[in-house]
Amino acid sequence: QAVAGTSCRITETRKTIPGMRRLQKYAVRAGGGFNHRMGLYDAAMIKDTHISAVGGITDAVRTLREQISHMTRIEVECESLAQVEEAINAGADVVLLDNMSLQMMKEAVIQFGQRVTLEASGGISLETVADVASTGVHIVSVGSITYQVQGLAMHLEIG
Repeated sequence: QAVAGTSCRITETRKTIPGMRRLQKYAVRAGGGFNHRMGLYDAAMIKDTHISAVGGITDAVRTLREQISHMTRIEVECESLAQVEEAINAGADVVLLDNMSLQMMKEAVIQFGQRVTLEASGGISLETVADVASTGVHIVSVGSITYQVQGLAMHLEIG
């Protein structure tokens, strides 16, 4: 409901309670959201630490692409528009706009939204997701929908 009227999808992140991942992922789908990935094995994500370790986004994507299946998608975490452009030119399938301002996200959508899937992430809650979706990003990951879940008070009495 929070992104109604947009083409944006809300996904969770991989952060789940140990032993509860499948149930939490199912709950997200049942609630109208989408799953990001089940584990580290079904997509490759290049984060800032990987970029630093390898020496840059282009080298990180190239090195990873040489070692993974042709079926595996690569997502690159970016903190600036210059990094977004480099990730796209390097062959990233998805670009994660990490902790970007709403204005920077809008600019990323204008410049690159037709070339690659753009995912917003970082400190986004269900209270702020509508504003993020209004920028035109394709996906918004909201980690709190799995790791800050409140239990439903239920009990069964047999009399």
